[in-house]
Amino acid sequence: MESSPSPSSSSPFDMVSSALGRYIPRGAAAAAADPQGDSAARQRVHANSPPGRQEQILGVVNLDRELRIAGGNLDAPVFAGVEAVTGSPFVDLLPPWDVPTVTRRLRQVLETGEPHVARVQRLRRDDGSELVVSMSILAAAAPQEGLTVTVIAMAKRLHLYAAETAIGTSLDIGETAQSLAESLLAWGDVAAIDLDFAVWTGEVVTEQPQRRIRLRRAALVPDRAWPDGYVTPGDDLPSDASRLLSQAIRRDDAAQAIVLPDRAAIERVLGSARLVRALVPSDRAAGVAYIPLVLDGAPPVVLGVAEIWRRADRPFHDSELLDLQELVARTSHHVDLARQHQREHTQVLALQRRLLPRSGGDTIETASIYQPATPDSAGVGGDWVNSFPLPDGRTALVVGDVVGHGLGAAATMGQLSMEARALLSAGLAPDEVLEHLDETVTLLDDAESGLAAGYSALGSTCCIAVYDPVSHQVALSSAGHLPPVLVPPDGPGGPVEIRPHPGLGAEFALREPFEVHAFAAPPGSLLALYTDGLVEDPALPIDEGIGMLADAVSTVHPWDGLPQAARRLVSALAPAHRRDDVTLLLARMIGYRKEDTATWRLPARIDAAARARMLVSVLLGQWGTRDDTRDTVLLVVSELVANAVRFATGPITLRLIRTGDGLLCEVGDTGNGRPRLGRGGLMDDGGRGLHVVHGLTTRWGVRWTDTGKVVWASVAR
Repeated sequence: MESSPSPSSSSPFDMVSSALGRYIPRGAAAAAADPQGDSAARQRVHANSPPGRQEQILGVVNLDRELRIAGGNLDAPVFAGVEAVTGSPFVDLLPPWDVPTVTRRLRQVLETGEPHVARVQRLRRDDGSELVVSMSILAAAAPQEGLTVTVIAMAKRLHLYAAETAIGTSLDIGETAQSLAESLLAWGDVAAIDLDFAVWTGEVVTEQPQRRIRLRRAALVPDRAWPDGYVTPGDDLPSDASRLLSQAIRRDDAAQAIVLPDRAAIERVLGSARLVRALVPSDRAAGVAYIPLVLDGAPPVVLGVAEIWRRADRPFHDSELLDLQELVARTSHHVDLARQHQREHTQVLALQRRLLPRSGGDTIETASIYQPATPDSAGVGGDWVNSFPLPDGRTALVVGDVVGHGLGAAATMGQLSMEARALLSAGLAPDEVLEHLDETVTLLDDAESGLAAGYSALGSTCCIAVYDPVSHQVALSSAGHLPPVLVPPDGPGGPVEIRPHPGLGAEFALREPFEVHAFAAPPGSLLALYTDGLVEDPALPIDEGIGMLADAVSTVHPWDGLPQAARRLVSALAPAHRRDDVTLLLARMIGYRKEDTATWRLPARIDAAARARMLVSVLLGQWGTRDDTRDTVLLVVSELVANAVRFATGPITLRLIRTGDGLLCEVGDTGNGRPRLGRGGLMDDGGRGLHVVHGLTTRWGVRWTDTGKVVWASVAR
């Protein structure tokens, strides 16, 4: 009894052979070696095989780094005519139209080391015929360099099993359709997948026999140049062609496969030269089988059509049509699953884009980039950014990274984003907002009162920065998020030094008070907020990735447009093979000019209101304010200062800001009571001041500070 080699000494050929043996029943290899032979011939081959040994259907070719053949084993009879000549380019074994695609795959595996497995491929024989194989590309085992290419000769039935394994590994509709088309090449020269437009866009598909199907080409193989006018992936089929195909496959309202055996039948059915140019791949194509993609149900739903084209010397047999129908039927539910994920992807991406900042305003310029890790819904939903003006003239910049992806993460993301915006607009400081978000994440993880669908947002991160355009200061709080990068106008950039904090929803024993870190951001400063997908690379320390971002942001010139700069930064820094979403928010500080603001400190005395009116009146005269606006501002300032003297202690801070469309009055004091607009009338002593302010201003509110509160009011000019 022969001993099997140890894994360490096994060659790629031996390992693939061993793995293949577990999936091929005894005797199936002999059938695979002679897929066109009769039953008696297959029995003779099996009878003459040594005991316990099956005829080889696996071959291997070794390539150097120049993609030239360095050796291999294609000695099995099934590979007769496929000559792997040492020193010749591997692409010499391929049909010309497959050379660009396969070359791209080979170089990709050579550069990344990630294998490309189970590609349905044709190899050229010396006599001009072709052999269908399942080809896998692997990096050569050390100490060898280059690639190892394994090929498995595919019998039709074995091909069904291999195709079913390969199809459905992606949730992207285009990739699923492409996998099906590549698998169908075992039965034809050209394969195309045309899907109902509703399937392509992820819409709900229902059975409507009278509805005219709009078909869009989702996949086409092989990859080569096509005649002018031919429908290629992404194109809609002509309306006449969609109507003809839908009527043909829905005979008696039951979807059926149809075969047009020759060129004459094709031209007779299509009826016009324009449709022939659009649907027939070349003059050599003389026969076609149309196989509907049907989703089982009551009634069944047609998702699209698979087309398999052949030359005149290869007519379709009944057994082949059964195999084709079986493969397409097994694929239909994968297509529908991809459609559902496409619908989810569209919904989640719409939510992402809805939350992206629209504009920065007069005192700050912003630009944002969001790129999901993958094109399907499973890669969308975790990261979010937002920037918005606060009612008191400041600007909030928020970035977060919710654990996970998909609808669960998107729902949590939307809730946290809207909650943060509402709390910041209500005047809460960044650290107070994070405390509320922390509690929200904890509640969402409670199976009884939150998300009971197996999704947990514990460990999500968030960073909130609030920019004051008058003082040119930024107040920042972070919950487990990476530090922002600040580039001042007169120096190199670097990460903002903040104390690390656990993410949102941390255990009670790990919770610490959130801190507010304040720093100067003079006009012209650039602040970059981002998520880890932009700077995280398995090959580099995270600090080095942040340093590379700081260096890149430092290269942004003061007059560079931020949208273009953001795209350039993401293109330069984002990993080529992303495992996480990439999010970047750039903010250029502008602020108010000194001549547009004024600040006074007043003692909390009974004459403070009169003193405030005098100071403001002089300033409004210098600004050239209209008389009616001046009278309104003086009355609002008088009421706010009087309320501060009455209900608070300590000094009073009065600030007046000339904005683009009005005047902003701010009165700060040391009180901690919240002013409320009561139900009383104007003559009631307890609420008259706020009623006056409410009636004269476009908006007013309160924000809290470390020393008390600030009541602000906006007056239109």
